[in-house]
Amino acid sequence: MALTLKALNLWFDLIVWQLHGINYCKMERYVKKILFTVGSYNQVTQMHAIASHLPEYDCYFSQFYSDNFVLQSLVKAGAADHTILSGGFKNSSDRYLQQNGLKNDYQQLVYNNHYDLAVVCSDLLVPKSIRKTKTVWVQEGMTDRLTPWSKVVKWLDMPRYWAFNTSLNGTSDLCDIYCVASEGYKDHFKKLGTDPAKLIVTGMPNFDNVEAFAHNSFPHRHFVLVATSDIRECTGIENRPQFIRKCVAIANGRQLIFKLHPNERKERALREIRENAPEALVYTDGNINHMIFHCEELITQYSTVVYVGIALGKKVHSFFDVDDLRKKAPIQNGGRSAEHIAEVCRRYIETKKSKQQFLTQELPTVEASYQKIAC
Repeated sequence: MALTLKALNLWFDLIVWQLHGINYCKMERYVKKILFTVGSYNQVTQMHAIASHLPEYDCYFSQFYSDNFVLQSLVKAGAADHTILSGGFKNSSDRYLQQNGLKNDYQQLVYNNHYDLAVVCSDLLVPKSIRKTKTVWVQEGMTDRLTPWSKVVKWLDMPRYWAFNTSLNGTSDLCDIYCVASEGYKDHFKKLGTDPAKLIVTGMPNFDNVEAFAHNSFPHRHFVLVATSDIRECTGIENRPQFIRKCVAIANGRQLIFKLHPNERKERALREIRENAPEALVYTDGNINHMIFHCEELITQYSTVVYVGIALGKKVHSFFDVDDLRKKAPIQNGGRSAEHIAEVCRRYIETKKSKQQFLTQELPTVEASYQKIAC
């Protein structure tokens, strides 16, 4: 009798599937979905690299966003165009996603997906829709220097974006796993309150294989390179003419080359260089890593590319303490950071263990195996 009922149920299901145009023999298995949030060009290329190592999953991308009504209003009004929430950063990311055939699910409003994992480029704000799923945070570059106001924001446990810089990125502890560039950064985030069990040293895509930059056609040699930052565009204060004159002094007669930050107001920056360093060459675009490979000396402000100079053994200058930067420099693993992060994602999305069990039992084994390979 029970067997007859099962046969009738199966027969009924086959009729329903047929009516809906479903071929039982061709029914596809469920493919888990991953959402990657992106911001700057560096972030979108990093996330693309990670996704490329996860071909068995359905990967989607979204510009960094907020579901906070006030922040959404600021974005719509254009008041956040200098941030990765909108403006030039979003336009650049959208263009990159389109050119590379990547699915853009901005704010999770395009495809109506349920995601099994979210890989985020920042935890300065984490939308509620993302907090509902498993999350992995990826360090994309250096973080800004802690300011007295940053410390107040942290002490009062205010939303981290109230620091008005990236000094508290990676410290909200809202994500399940934090993939960091080096042991130095692991200690840094641990001191700022991120749960040590969540931290794993994976390396940082785009900054983990500097020797690969040797193969390039940049024509200049024996020069001093200056990598500027978008301090003023991000509401900071800078005396740019004074900085340019300092660069001229450091060059001491050598060819001086400026590479402008892509978020800078180019007309203003070019005018200031013409007035204070008329013999300097200026690049508004181009691969800065190739430039760094051939320079004699590198001058930066708040740029992560200082780590490229450090890894290549160049003499570097920075607004940060250089000795501290050397301790935090991203590990060099032959460009395997994206693969390492992808394996973290794969293990976490597939685990049947609780989050705490995964963090204490499985995550350390991923770190140990990849660090062994990198060595």
